[in-house]
Amino acid sequence: SDSVGERNPKKHRRIPVDESIFEIKPDVIIITHDHLDHLDPETLEIFLAKATKPITFLAPEAAYNRLLEFGGPHNYVLLAPHSVWSQGGVTFYSVKAEHSDRTAAGFILDDGRKTYYVSGDTLYNYDVIDDVLDLVEGGVDYAFLPINGRGNNMNARDAADFAYEIGAKCAIPTHYGLVDDITPEEFAEIYIKKYDTNMSRW
Repeated sequence: SDSVGERNPKKHRRIPVDESIFEIKPDVIIITHDHLDHLDPETLEIFLAKATKPITFLAPEAAYNRLLEFGGPHNYVLLAPHSVWSQGGVTFYSVKAEHSDRTAAGFILDDGRKTYYVSGDTLYNYDVIDDVLDLVEGGVDYAFLPINGRGNNMNARDAADFAYEIGAKCAIPTHYGLVDDITPEEFAEIYIKKYDTNMSRW
């Protein structure tokens, strides 16, 4: 939703909401931390209203406590860093994140074929890197990393270096262009340059 912009006029959405997202019937929703641009009640209320079966929510402590307020038949799971949840053939591993919400977490999803790392909001941090590498031998297949460099997030250069360190075979920049003018070009340039000169590592 545009709930962030409604509270801070400098942060109105620049990209309209794609309403088709609400046709999805999720089995699991992961919430990385308790900030409005990641845990948006207006968005979640729509999913909950349309739900035809209980949804499993996976979240670290602060976000988990906020989610409990929704109630209903849904399954709210406190998945602090280093916890594991399995459902529907997918294993969810919670890993450390370094962010202003001190309970924030990232998630690694493993469906037995590919691994997906959703960092949530985080800075470049050695403990975060170690957490990811401890779980994914040979690097993750897909990494979703913030590049906006604000609000305790990695900037484009740090995110590119982070992707390299965790051996990401594909890195998808996030947290840009929605409420700001940040573009992914710097991230792409650094990431591709490292990829091209270190093929044996990838």
